[in-house]
Order: sequence, then structure tokens, then C-alpha cells
Amino acid sequence: MDSNEKQRRRELELRREQEQKDLETERTIGQRPLEGFSGAHTSWTGDQDDRAAGEVHGDDERAARERSESQIPKRP
Repeated sequence: MDSNEKQRRRELELRREQEQKDLETERTIGQRPLEGFSGAHTSWTGDQDDRAAGEVHGDDERAARERSESQIPKRP
């Protein structure tokens, strides 16, 4: 195995590890600050999200999780 192949394999392994960490974070349920705006005041309330969530986002979580999991490269 040449050095380029070793590097490609290591990069693939690192991508797998990072995607696994991302999926674990996505599985954590709870409120998260808006990226870049976590300290800013807002008039938006969680109740506004809750009222529309079912009809607007319906099955988004399951579909997004399946898409994320399908992107993890399979081990040879």
C-alpha cells in the first residue's frame, strides 16, 4: 500500500468518525442556540415553533437522520 492510499484511508476513517459524532449530536434532544446568534435577544418563542411543527416539519427528523446515516461511508 502506497502513502497516497494510506492517506486516503485515514481521511475516510476521519470522515466516518466525524459523521458519527455529528449524528450523536443530532440525537441529543433539547434546545440549542441559533448559531451565531446565541446571545442575541429575540421575540421568537418556542411556542411559535411548537404550534406549526407537526404540519410544517412532519417527518423531517426521520428523513434527515436517514439521509445523514446514508452518507457515512461503509467500512470495506
